[in-house]
Amino acid sequence: MLIAVLGNPGPEYARTRHNIAWQMIEYLTFFPELKWNSKFKGDLAIYKPETIPGKTLYFICPLTFMNLSGESIAAAMRFFKLDIGDLLVIHDDLELDFGVIGYKKGGGLAGHNGLRSVAACLGTRDFNRLRMGISKPSHGDITPYVLGLFSEDEQAVLPTFLEATAKILEDNLIKDIDSLVKKYKKYQIIPGQ
Repeated sequence: MLIAVLGNPGPEYARTRHNIAWQMIEYLTFFPELKWNSKFKGDLAIYKPETIPGKTLYFICPLTFMNLSGESIAAAMRFFKLDIGDLLVIHDDLELDFGVIGYKKGGGLAGHNGLRSVAACLGTRDFNRLRMGISKPSHGDITPYVLGLFSEDEQAVLPTFLEATAKILEDNLIKDIDSLVKKYKKYQIIPGQ
């Protein structure tokens, strides 16, 4: 299985809303064990969970910048000979409120340039996703909002959001996507945001 984690490289983007997925994977309990190597225009780590014999997980963080994420993901998919059902893309989502996550199977791209790139490079939108809500701005341009930092209120509860999402991801690494969509379609982690 390939777990593709979308974000932008560089310290200036590290704590932005667009990079929430990159921030979240650091909360995986096995994150310190991951050995990252430069491959497929991204950072790649291979993980074989002791609790799931015979299962290999590939993590890729594309370093192409968000708008070209698909190049990195498609190259990794080809190299490891993976089917579209073996891919999970984790990304920020304006359509979900901050503090809400949602597993999704295929569907629209909601104007997300990273997803657009993945769909273009794979030739399909039918890939599995784990969406992390960042809310929509009340007004103004989307770009500075997604490339901006979380509000003070959001930052206060962000570690809770990231840790809980990482636990859900980790606990469900081998569950089928249909059961995950059923249980976590719009799952609120941080109440009242």
